[in-house]
Amino acid sequence: MPKRLALTRSVPQPTSLLSEVRQLILAAREGVARSVNTGLVLLYWQIGHRIRKDILREQRAEYGNQIVHALSGQLTSEFGPGFGRTNLFNMVRCAEVFPDAKILHALTAKLTWTHFRQLIYLDDRLKRDFYAEMCRIENWNTRTLGRKIGSMLFERTTLSRKPAKLAGMELKKLREEDKLTPDLVFRDPYILDFLGLKDTYAEKDIEAAILREMEAFILELGVGFAFLARQKRMQVGHKDYYLDLLFYHRRLRRLVAIDLKLGEFEAADKGQMELYLNWLKKHEQAPDETEPLGIILCAGKDEEHVELLEMQKSGIHVASYLTKLLPKKDLERKLHEAVRLARARLAEKAIDTAKELPASKPRAKKEI
Repeated sequence: MPKRLALTRSVPQPTSLLSEVRQLILAAREGVARSVNTGLVLLYWQIGHRIRKDILREQRAEYGNQIVHALSGQLTSEFGPGFGRTNLFNMVRCAEVFPDAKILHALTAKLTWTHFRQLIYLDDRLKRDFYAEMCRIENWNTRTLGRKIGSMLFERTTLSRKPAKLAGMELKKLREEDKLTPDLVFRDPYILDFLGLKDTYAEKDIEAAILREMEAFILELGVGFAFLARQKRMQVGHKDYYLDLLFYHRRLRRLVAIDLKLGEFEAADKGQMELYLNWLKKHEQAPDETEPLGIILCAGKDEEHVELLEMQKSGIHVASYLTKLLPKKDLERKLHEAVRLARARLAEKAIDTAKELPASKPRAKKEI
């Protein structure tokens, strides 16, 4: 027996074969799980759609509740707890907020029924579509989705400050072309409570804390960011300049320069960032990349100040940061007010532009 064991151990292991077979098994399991998930979500949608049609035809809520209650008891006894009363109402809600089966089918490649149960009770359609598409693009698990919703990610994006029609068009483009834009990526404010900063700190303390908590910082920035350099040296003539942080965004295919400011945003900060971006464009931008973007992270800012400087034309995003997470009600109030003001400013700007356009001259009547 000992000799036989020794001979068995001396036989070389087919490591490449083992690796390939393992990958085949894992890929098959993943494919089966994905197929089962897609089938399950579509089944739930079809059940919800059928129940909803029945309830809507009667137009009596009490009658609808009785139908669902009776149906739930029969299905649960035959197929198990997955068809309880609560889940049947989840199915109805899913059919209601995702009326297009094609869109739902596209989402099921990455989203599970647990994802959908979180999404379907978001009342705002734009917000719901945003989280659904970002889940799909960035492969969020259900815990990450819950955390993003809790941190009010949608309200912190530039997209939320746009008129509903424009925001909807941008989400449609993301759904159809998988194309991210800076308005979907950049946030304001950024929540940096994980840095553990005390009441008194310097810019170098923020930078050091970010480097120490780089994984958490990138999660707050969003999927797709890759860290390139700290204190990036830029030589212009006989002077040296140093950019705080340099990142690359894979989906945007752009370098992203981040400048940290301890105090409020000032007009001079724009000129400094423009210098950084022009230098990066000249010396670091690859031929197949789009022009670099800049983020000025500051303790605070005056919205009118930022608007008058027309930062977006220079590819610069100005955002504040929070080193301590506000109570949820305070954060909601702050962000909802910011969204309201931003949309109001855009509406006023559109009205002013329309007024400046020359009025069309009335056509001269033809003489007969």
